[in-house]
Order: sequence, then structure tokens, then C-alpha cells
Amino acid sequence: MFRVLLLATIALMGCAADVHSQTEQQTLVDRSTLVVQELLGEQNGAEARNLLKKAKGVMVCPQIFKAGFFVGGQGGGCVLVGRGNGTWSGPAFYTMSSGSLGLQIGVQDAQMIFIVLTDKGLQALLDSQFKFGGDASVAVASIGAGVSGSTTAALRADIVSFATARGLFAGISVEGSLLSTRSEWNTTYYGKTLGAQQIVIGMEGQNPGAEPLKETLNRFAQ
Repeated sequence: MFRVLLLATIALMGCAADVHSQTEQQTLVDRSTLVVQELLGEQNGAEARNLLKKAKGVMVCPQIFKAGFFVGGQGGGCVLVGRGNGTWSGPAFYTMSSGSLGLQIGVQDAQMIFIVLTDKGLQALLDSQFKFGGDASVAVASIGAGVSGSTTAALRADIVSFATARGLFAGISVEGSLLSTRSEWNTTYYGKTLGAQQIVIGMEGQNPGAEPLKETLNRFAQ
């Protein structure tokens, strides 16, 4: 009996440790869910919702920040999900970094959604390191609320960015920004070694904590 109780206790401790170790990853997923709700739920988010219906995938960056007023560096965590046969994958984890993010508004941080409209755009983001503007064959459009004709321009793009900065819609250029996978975060979140391709395309990553993000995307993609 003691041995059974001991094994049960160890198992529970292991589960608690797993949950604790996922805290950072789950926080990023939860914040990404809130950003999707805020950006796509606004009246001005109709443009993004229309594009979402055609999306092959979505990347969400809940906080892209800058330090020292465009001096020193910018960056933040992001998650990428794919869609196949109407089903959203679990999130793969990324970080975005740059020496100079071209914010058109003088703010300290911004929230961004990248709507991926083509397989080519999705494959580009799945690279271990993708530099925005570094591949001329991948067209990235930046749109904001009230930009005349932006939807027409966006439909010709592989990836479309849609952002707010401190609650205001803003045009944000990510030219030169570097997107890198966070393999260790994927391993922690899913409890096994999975690459971004396996998670986003193969849909091998399963974690209940990602369900609210998937459900929110489903709701706005209808």
C-alpha cells in the first residue's frame, strides 16, 4: 500500500512539475488568445476577419516591444498555428528580434497578428530562421484600420500583418526582423521533442491549454 501511495505521489508531483514548467509557454498562448479576441473582435478588425477565412495559418505576437526609443533592440515572443481541413494546429513557439522595428507610432509596445494566406508563406515562417524582407519571393503586406484599398493589396501577399499599438491601430513594418524557432519551448509545452513542421503541418502537438486559442480562431474564421 505504501509503495502504491508513493508512486501516486510521485506521479502527482511530476504532473505539478510539468504544469509549472509550462507556465511561460502557457502565458504566451493565453496572451495570444486575448490579442486575437481584441484585434479581430473590434469593429475595425473586419478586414482581418475576412482574410482569416482564407488563412493557411496565423502567427500571433502579443507583445513586440522596443527599448531605448529605436535604439538597442526590439522583440518579443510569438506563436504560429496552421490550418488544415478546417482544423487549427497547436502553437509552435517563436521569438522575433530586430535592431530596428519600424513602428510608425511612437509607442513602447505593439500587438501583431500575421495572417498567412499561402502555403509558400507558411513554409517560409516554418524555417528555423526567417528574415522579413530577406526573401523577395515571399510578399509581406502591412495593413491597418482605415487604409483604403489595403484588402486588395493584401490578397496579393503571402503574409499580411495586422497590428495595434497601445490600443491604436497602426501600420508596422517588420522589414529586417528575424523570426527564430524556440525548440526548447516546444519540447516543454508538449512534453516531447517536436519541430515546428510537426506541430503546425503534422498537427502532432497536443496540449489542452491551446484549445481556447483554437476555438477563438475558429469563431472568427467562420
